[in-house]
Amino acid sequence: MQTVSTRDRLQQGIYLVINPFVKGLIKIGLTPNAVTTLGLLLNIGVAVVFVFGAERSNRGDLDYVGWAGALVLFAGLFDMLDGQVARLGNMSSKFGALYDSVLDRYSELILFLGICYYLVSHHYFLSSLFAFIAMIGSMMVSYTRARAEGLGIECKGGLMQRPERVITIGICAILCGVMGGVIGGDYKIYIPGLPVQIFETMSIFTIPITIMAFMTNITAVNRLRDAKKALDLQDKKQSQAPLGKVVVILLMTFVGLFAGGAVAQTADNSNPSPIKFPTPKGIPHELFYLQRDPNTNTVIYALNLKADGKVDPEKPINVYWMRYADKGQKEDLSYVQRKFAYGVQTKALGNDEYEIRFVSHKKLPLYLKRSTVDKKYHVYIEANDKKIELDRVFVRIEGGSYWIPNVRYVELKGLNAKSQTPIVERLKI
Repeated sequence: MQTVSTRDRLQQGIYLVINPFVKGLIKIGLTPNAVTTLGLLLNIGVAVVFVFGAERSNRGDLDYVGWAGALVLFAGLFDMLDGQVARLGNMSSKFGALYDSVLDRYSELILFLGICYYLVSHHYFLSSLFAFIAMIGSMMVSYTRARAEGLGIECKGGLMQRPERVITIGICAILCGVMGGVIGGDYKIYIPGLPVQIFETMSIFTIPITIMAFMTNITAVNRLRDAKKALDLQDKKQSQAPLGKVVVILLMTFVGLFAGGAVAQTADNSNPSPIKFPTPKGIPHELFYLQRDPNTNTVIYALNLKADGKVDPEKPINVYWMRYADKGQKEDLSYVQRKFAYGVQTKALGNDEYEIRFVSHKKLPLYLKRSTVDKKYHVYIEANDKKIELDRVFVRIEGGSYWIPNVRYVELKGLNAKSQTPIVERLKI
C-alpha cells in the first residue's frame, strides 16, 4: 500500500479549494503558460514593493515588508494554478513544463533580489548575506533535481522545496509587518553584557530566512548524495549488465556489423579504449573471450567437456563472467544475460563440428570444430571475407547512454585460419 505524505495530503486539499477557480480560468481561455507568466509578473511586483520600501521607508517602518509578504503568497498561488490549468484543461505539454520551470527560477531570483535590496538599504548586512545564501540554496535545490532527472534519477526529497520557501517568506513577512504595527518596528531585546540585541521586530522576517539559508543548502546536498547513490547503483548495474536491454543493444550492434552494417578497418589502431584490459590466464578450455567498455569484466566462452574428456554435445560451450573489475572471481551469467544477451545456442553438425549462434542475434553463425593444425577445438568466424580462428572480441563504446551505448567499432583478434598468422579485423560503424 502506497503511503501519502502530509505534504501530499495538504496539496490535495489545496487543489480541492482552488479547482473551481481553475475551471473558471479554463472557461475564459487562460492557458497554463499565461498563468505562469502572471506569476512571474506578480513576483516582479513583490520585488518592486521591497525596493519601494527600501527607498521610501525608514528602518523601523515594516509596512512594506508585510504587503510584500501578502503579494508573495498570492504570486505563489499561481505556481499551483498553472499546473492545475494544464491538467484539468488537458493542455499539458513538454514546452509548458520547461516554461514553468524557467519562469519559476526567474521569479525566485527576482524575489530574492528585492529582499536583498531591502535588507542592504536598511543596513541589515548580515541578514542580507543569509538571504543571498538562501537564494543560492534555493537555486541548487531546483537545479540538483533537474540535473538528476536529466540523468534519469528521481530526486524530489528534502525540506525547503519551492512551496515551503514561498510559504515561509510570505507568512513571516506578513507577521513582521503586522507586529511592526503592534509592538513597533524598532522593538529590541538585549541581554546584559552583550553589545548587540538578540532580537528585534525585523527578526521575525530575517531569522526564518537565515534558517532557510541553511535548510535549502542542506536539502541540495542531501539530494546530491541521494542522486549519487542512485547513479552508483545504476553504474553498478551497467557494469554488471544484468539488464537485458543494454546488453542486447550492445551485442546486436556487435553481431549486426557482420551483416553489412560496418566498414572494414584492418590493422587500425586509432581510438583505443582508455581502459587497460587484462588477458585471461589459466582459463580451462578457453575458446575465446569478449570484452567491452566501460569496465574490465570479461565474458569467457570455454569448451564444455564431459567426465570422459569428450565434448558435451548437449552443451558444447560454457559461458560465464570473469569479474576482473571486482575481485577477479568467476561468476555465472544471470538469466537475462544467458537468455537474451551473451548466451549461445548450439547445433551439432556431425564430425565433431557445431554451429553456434548468439541468442541476441541468431543470424550470425560461428563454428566450433577441431583445427587441422593443432587438432584442438577452436571457434571460427567469417569477417571481411576472411576466416578467423577467434581469440578475442572487443566492443569499443564511447559515450551514448545507458540504454543506447555509442558503439564505435568491434575488433576481432585471432589467427588467420588459412595462414595461421595473427590477425586483427576491426569493423567500424
